[in-house]
Amino acid sequence: MTTIPITKRGAEKLKAELHELKTVQRPWVINAIAEARAQGDLSENAEYEAAKDRQGFIEGRIQDVEGKLSAAVIIDPTSLEAGTKVVFGSTVLLEEESSGEQVKYQIVGEDEADLKLGLVNISSPIARALIGKDEGDVAEVQAPGGIKRYEIVTVSYI
Repeated sequence: MTTIPITKRGAEKLKAELHELKTVQRPWVINAIAEARAQGDLSENAEYEAAKDRQGFIEGRIQDVEGKLSAAVIIDPTSLEAGTKVVFGSTVLLEEESSGEQVKYQIVGEDEADLKLGLVNISSPIARALIGKDEGDVAEVQAPGGIKRYEIVTVSYI
């Protein structure tokens, strides 16, 4: 069975979503199906069909989240002792060589990634280029506009 790396924060987020699905959304959709059934003829009942579709989505998402949590390897970035090496969970301050622009990213699991928040997927090109490098190293990233070179300014585990 393959494992899925995830930060502690990401695991908590998935657990909260699973709790919401099981305790709020599942009971709501069961009630919606019961109400639609009470209206009579199910063959032409749009509310019934919509509720059944929603139930299928909710049950599928519950299975998906449970599967991810069961395969998860939870990593707490604050407990990492990797020195100045870029590893999963580390936060990296980069400086683009050509423009001098600085950006900060944390390398996280697939479900946690959100570029607007500076959270990059471990399998993204930028994360793959950074993993294993140290502060002061230069990483080359194949971007849509060509190769970009980033100097690793600092590596932290927060």
